[in-house]
Amino acid sequence: MPRPGKPAIWHPFTQHGLNEPIPEIARAEGASLYTTDGTRIIDAISSWWVTTHGHCHPRIAAAIADQATRLDQLILAGWTHRPALDLAEGLVDLFGLPHVFFSDSGSTAVEVALKMALGFWRNTGHGHRNRVIVMQHSYHGDTIGAMSVGERGVYNAAYAPLLFDVDTVPFPHAGAEGVTYAALEALCARADAACFIVEPLVLGAGGMLMYPPAVLAEMAAICARHGVLFIADEVMTGWGRTGTLLACEQAGVTPDILCLAKGITGGAMPLAVTLANAAVYDAHYAPDRSRTFYHSSSYTANPIACAAAVANLAVWREEPVRERIATLRARQADGAAMLATVPGIANVRQCGTILALDYVVDGAGYLSDLQPRLLAFFRERGVLIRPLGNTAYLMPPYGIGADDLARCHAALADAVALIAG
Repeated sequence: MPRPGKPAIWHPFTQHGLNEPIPEIARAEGASLYTTDGTRIIDAISSWWVTTHGHCHPRIAAAIADQATRLDQLILAGWTHRPALDLAEGLVDLFGLPHVFFSDSGSTAVEVALKMALGFWRNTGHGHRNRVIVMQHSYHGDTIGAMSVGERGVYNAAYAPLLFDVDTVPFPHAGAEGVTYAALEALCARADAACFIVEPLVLGAGGMLMYPPAVLAEMAAICARHGVLFIADEVMTGWGRTGTLLACEQAGVTPDILCLAKGITGGAMPLAVTLANAAVYDAHYAPDRSRTFYHSSSYTANPIACAAAVANLAVWREEPVRERIATLRARQADGAAMLATVPGIANVRQCGTILALDYVVDGAGYLSDLQPRLLAFFRERGVLIRPLGNTAYLMPPYGIGADDLARCHAALADAVALIAG
């Protein structure tokens, strides 16, 4: 029996001691969520950045239902199945990296990438190359390795004894990119440099911080000059969020290792992949079993999730997804222009379909009381927007209607009243 007054569900990123309401959602369609009493909520953040084409997309839902009656689960160690084969071949064709390793989430995709990188150096006789380089303010997930390569702070302070040391380059603020380049050059030149992991173009949980494609291209070039593996964490930025299928496309960059999750199934099922180039794969390929890549999980390449992802690839091929992205991008630009004129709002910024802004308020860290007040305000306005401290953002499904998006822009503008109050 649940404890009296205590919920049975321990919700993520939730302090239950604040007794904030937790609405129950009964169904969803497109960009709309419906509570058990029928109230409609606009999902302005794609339910944590995963829903690309809209909730319950018919083609993806049908693929899930069909696969569930054929093959629901299979161990992938030494066995295979058609949805995984079709998905891997489709991903290779799309992204140009020849090898696909399956996992379950963005965090595990990052863990796999880090292990691939360190295994590459060990298996090629350079085990001393074991230092990981990261970017300031980055976030790559909540497992131990993923936390280790992310920003240190309130998210992970309790787990500091478990985290390994990394080398950090400054965020490339406009006008100070040279500082980032110099720091990365110096770290890559060290004899122990193994890899550089970065969120291309947009640092998500770090505050929706954005930098231009030219910076990404230069950072990749620095890594290439020194033979340091370049890992692109496109868990959030992939699948069209920045305006192109991958953010790396805008910089003309093909990473050595690529992490994908979230939108890989259109947001319908949990699934992740880590793609690797030939050199990384070949470093683990041998008759010597000690060079095996030792990583897996029970649901690796779950057939139902893979079927959803195969259907997602078909949606990208056969539906006007890029046109929807272009339309959303233009509407977000109109909203950004309006929001930039609102007193109390600063640093309005946009990358592709993502719009972000900062509310001007003193002491607005993640633990300030502004965030819960903003959450309540947006909830009362019938909009799901989840701020990051004093930063609010919109990352809706691509098919969101013009009126719904305008309603989200208006909610962001009206929220300045909380600051004045």
